[in-house]
Amino acid sequence: MGNRWRSDDAAGLEVARLLAGTLPPGSELVEREGEPSGLIDAWAGADAVWLVDAVSSGAAPGTIHRVDASEQPLPAALLRASTHHLGLGEAVELSRALGSLPARTILYGIEGGSFAVGDALTPEVAAAAVRAAAAVREEVVACTSAP
Repeated sequence: MGNRWRSDDAAGLEVARLLAGTLPPGSELVEREGEPSGLIDAWAGADAVWLVDAVSSGAAPGTIHRVDASEQPLPAALLRASTHHLGLGEAVELSRALGSLPARTILYGIEGGSFAVGDALTPEVAAAAVRAAAAVREEVVACTSAP
C-alpha cells in the first residue's frame, strides 16, 4: 500500500519493489495506491497475506511494527491517520466482519517521518523498507515451504 507522491507514504510500495522477483513460486505480489478496500477482493481465497503500509503512530520514523491481524484487531493508534478514504485497518476489520479475512494476515507498518508532497523516502524509512522486505520474504518462504 502507499502513495508514491507523499514521501514516506510510499514505504509499502518500496517494499513491494524490493520483493519483486524474489518470492517463492505461487506467491503473488500486489501493489495498491488506491483505496485499501480493493484489497478485500485481491486477497479473496488467499491462505495468507502480508500487508505493508506506512503508519503514523508517533513512534520514531523507520520503526517497523509487526501485527498479526489474524489473531487480533489492528491497533487503532497504529493506523490513526490515512491518506485513503477507507484506511487499511478498516479494510482488514471489514474483511474480518465479512468472514473473508485470510487465516494468516500479517501487517508490517513502517513508521513514516514525512507525508509531505514528494517522491523520495526519508533515509530512516528507506532503511526500514529494506529490513521489512527481508522480514516479509523470510516469512513467505517459511510459510510456503512448510509441510
